[in-house]
Amino acid sequence: MKNEEYIDINKIAELKGLKSNRSLRLAIQKGQAFAQNQNNQIQSKKAQTIVVFSNDLDKALAAFIIANGAKASGHDVTLFFTFWGLNILRKENVTVKKSFIDKMFGFMMPKSADKLTLSKMNMGGVGSMMMKWVMKNKNISTLKELINQAQANGVKFIACQMSMDVMGIKKEELIDGVEIGGVAKYIAESSNSNSNLFI
Repeated sequence: MKNEEYIDINKIAELKGLKSNRSLRLAIQKGQAFAQNQNNQIQSKKAQTIVVFSNDLDKALAAFIIANGAKASGHDVTLFFTFWGLNILRKENVTVKKSFIDKMFGFMMPKSADKLTLSKMNMGGVGSMMMKWVMKNKNISTLKELINQAQANGVKFIACQMSMDVMGIKKEELIDGVEIGGVAKYIAESSNSNSNLFI
């Protein structure tokens, strides 16, 4: 390739009086072409992937604030919901046919974004109520409003198929506009992203 120069490491070692049993060659790309190539790669990767693992209220708020901020900055954003994070996407009053174990899982997990609690200082739900009260007084969007904003702005929601199977969550229980996919789908999205977060 143009603007590339090859250097034999063994020759450098001989000049330094060192011996090497390895045969190595380095390709050094130099000049403006290399800098331009690196710049183009950085500019072409304007995407953000976020794995949403937790159903804690504060962590869910952080995930959606980051997602909406990244989208507003012109990034393509994908949220991949897995395990407990799936509860953020659940509808509140949906009845579907399930096995006994699946029903037990559903009973023990929060139904919908409105039912989430804080990861710290929850105090039996009092802490979550205080957090929501403070947010309202300071005109901060609720989690549901952030979710609606993200969907309206084109943020992609993907629910992990394996986690849904394990936790007994059916597609009918999830809010509209959610794609169902597995690890391969997440890898495909994250491979085109210049930033991946785990929340």
